[in-house]
Amino acid sequence: MEKFTNLTGVAAPLEIMNVDTDMIIPKQYLKTIARTGLGKGLFSEMRYDDDGNDVPDFVLNKPAYKDARILVAGDNFGCGSSREHAPWALKDFGIRCIISTSFADIFYNNCFKNSVLPIVLPQEDVDKLMDDASRGANAIVSIDLEAQEIRGPDGGVIHFEIDPFRKHCLLNGLDDIGLTLEKADAIDTFEASAQAERPWL
Repeated sequence: MEKFTNLTGVAAPLEIMNVDTDMIIPKQYLKTIARTGLGKGLFSEMRYDDDGNDVPDFVLNKPAYKDARILVAGDNFGCGSSREHAPWALKDFGIRCIISTSFADIFYNNCFKNSVLPIVLPQEDVDKLMDDASRGANAIVSIDLEAQEIRGPDGGVIHFEIDPFRKHCLLNGLDDIGLTLEKADAIDTFEASAQAERPWL
């Protein structure tokens, strides 16, 4: 899994509450198990009209936000079904961090397994970052995971909390498989011992 240490980029404001996973990546894109290529389907029902043309007013279609790396979103982001394609689509588009007042539990957990950082902040901090994000191409925000700090375009700093174990996994690029492989020597030793003790298995 790709490590997450520091991130600096344009923050896009998505002032919509209860964005569910079907809005993030509609069901017609769920036929693949590949984690790449889903960026084109991100928010597709809001990004494109019935003819497949960009909807100019949708935030990620605006020139200033086409390369957004951070999303400042409304409350209860990622609710709905438990599709892991949602963080896949966000990451494939280029978004590595979502900031909101709350996330649905399954989506929140899936983000960490895919090197996407979900940050929970009080409403007043989200409001401030939403205002910062409204500056378009000047909405440059920096995130330092080690220090647990967000630095806005004016230099203001917001501290955020994160579970220490999840932080460790992101900083070191460890998903569930990576965590298991850290114990490879112990697993090999156990399997060799088990084979010697029970050769009939």
